[in-house]
Amino acid sequence: MSPGSKNSSNGSEQRRLAARKPNLWLRARIIQAMRRFFIQRHYLEIETPYLVPAPAPEAHIDAFNAGNGFLHTSPELCMKRLLAAGYPKIFQICKCFRQSERGDRHLPEFTILEWYRTGIDYGDLMDECEEMIIGLSHGFGRGKVIGYQGLKIHLESPWDRISVRAAFQRFTSISMAKALEYGRFDEVMVNEIEPHLGNSKPAFLFDYPASLGALSRLKENDPTLAERFELYIGGLELANGFSELTDAAEQETRFEKEQQTRRELGKTVYPMPEKFLQALRYMPRAAGIALGVDRLAMVFADTTSVNDVVTFTPEEL
Repeated sequence: MSPGSKNSSNGSEQRRLAARKPNLWLRARIIQAMRRFFIQRHYLEIETPYLVPAPAPEAHIDAFNAGNGFLHTSPELCMKRLLAAGYPKIFQICKCFRQSERGDRHLPEFTILEWYRTGIDYGDLMDECEEMIIGLSHGFGRGKVIGYQGLKIHLESPWDRISVRAAFQRFTSISMAKALEYGRFDEVMVNEIEPHLGNSKPAFLFDYPASLGALSRLKENDPTLAERFELYIGGLELANGFSELTDAAEQETRFEKEQQTRRELGKTVYPMPEKFLQALRYMPRAAGIALGVDRLAMVFADTTSVNDVVTFTPEEL
């Protein structure tokens, strides 16, 4: 490369990075407002290790190997150990790492807000999530209506809540049960349901099939469903939360199934997180949620690309 072309390349990078400055200011205000929200409500901000011996053994989430351990895919396991030790209200804003995640909405290294509270369930958590984001919008001077990709999103309460089963009935030609039976659940969700969610008001999609319950508690009156929800704005998934499963034996059984699936797929089989399972025996009734900071910044910045709201993309390093 000639000196002239190198200077031209460097100049292009400077312009590209400079163009992100308004969105990075916005992102900073979002994170600052998040902290204020939780501190004012007497949540303890905590930090847990990024390097862990055993991530949650989920079949389709792949961790990065790091020496003798792994970079965490979520701080969930460590945070729940703190709940079990008597911390009733905790939050964390941190980096997480997942292999093979890259696209307009995905990064292999991304930022999340995760918070947990004892004595509540997923319904209460939806209320709190709603309250926080409305507060953020007012804090930025956006008020009750924000624009996202040509849509007017009305933030005033109450937000829409629709069950997964009802969403299949409303937006697809296949039932939830049939989609699971034919292995088409994710395909139908992405292509036929998600584009309809949160286009006039933010929407909580709740009560997932028990087989997709992850670390959530099953409904007492219908154990075929899990007390899990996801938040959507303008068709974009922003958060995943649930009433926490506190049955250690049930959680271990679920982890064993995930390990078996990973084994059948030829993936790395992660060690069983024994210390988490031991702590789970002491964990009180609680609910928790992970919210994508990058994606929330995308909504307020009115962009469809995560590249626009981070300092550097992986390709720029």
